[in-house]
Amino acid sequence: MATTKNINLKQEIVAYLLVALGSLLFAVGDVMFVNPYHLAPGGVYGLANVFNALFGWKISLAGICMDIPLLIIGTIILGPRFGVKTVLSVILIPIFTYLLEITWGYDPVIYDYSRGFFEANPEVDFYIEEAGYMKGFVPDFFLNTVVAGLIYGVAIGIIFRAGATSGGSDIISMIIHKYTKISLGTLVLIVDSLISLTTLIAFKDIRLPIYSIILIFIESKIIDLVVDGMKSYKTMFIVTDELESVRNYILNDLGRGGTLLVGTGLYQGNERKMIYVTLDRADMVKLKSNLHRLDPKAFVNIMESSEILGFGFKALPKE
Repeated sequence: MATTKNINLKQEIVAYLLVALGSLLFAVGDVMFVNPYHLAPGGVYGLANVFNALFGWKISLAGICMDIPLLIIGTIILGPRFGVKTVLSVILIPIFTYLLEITWGYDPVIYDYSRGFFEANPEVDFYIEEAGYMKGFVPDFFLNTVVAGLIYGVAIGIIFRAGATSGGSDIISMIIHKYTKISLGTLVLIVDSLISLTTLIAFKDIRLPIYSIILIFIESKIIDLVVDGMKSYKTMFIVTDELESVRNYILNDLGRGGTLLVGTGLYQGNERKMIYVTLDRADMVKLKSNLHRLDPKAFVNIMESSEILGFGFKALPKE
């Protein structure tokens, strides 16, 4: 029992450290990469970046002033689903953001400075200053967007893996989801895209919402990699008359299990047997390439499986 308690305590400590690390990385991505380019990749801090550029408000102050009321409203409407780790993340992100604001400022990390370029093109320098960028700043939007998406994705992925969320606009999506039939994923995309469009209204630059949405896409893919890992799983439904041959190959050659389902064919009404099995990509390829040998008349349906929980795969969550 003591050993189990020690393991649980260690896991909790690691989880809180991950929340702190993810919050720090998020602040780095926002202050040093997203804000200097006037991007708004969704979320509360996307709006905070716009407010910072327009009114000079500190990102940290604007962020926490929106996050805390959303957290309270979300708890009232949705119930106490936001745990201590989420509250910690909501607090740590503005703290780290504030520390970067007063030490690093809002200067970009990725940019090109060429004195000769500006001497030959003085109108560009004027445009840059008018747009609110620092003097001598030649933006590299694409590279900065890719790097920002990577940092954001790793940061939020780490926070998710620790069992927390970053709060923010996700809470708005959850509230709307409660009263509509729109899927949560669709609502998150809509809310974040609308926030990204505020950059077009604020700065009259069509590139900004486009790059912001590209950043969101990169971020989402990295989050999936961090949370789920590199493993890719496929679920196969195999209708076969050569049940034993296919069954033995799955059990003995692949070393995997599965489930036998019995159904009735619609056309002739005969009893048909179907194997349900989930495999990683490598084993799926092996089984698919051997099916013609095992049963040339087999019918196969292969589907992408975004997450597999249970024995032999990822452990079921404890909470």
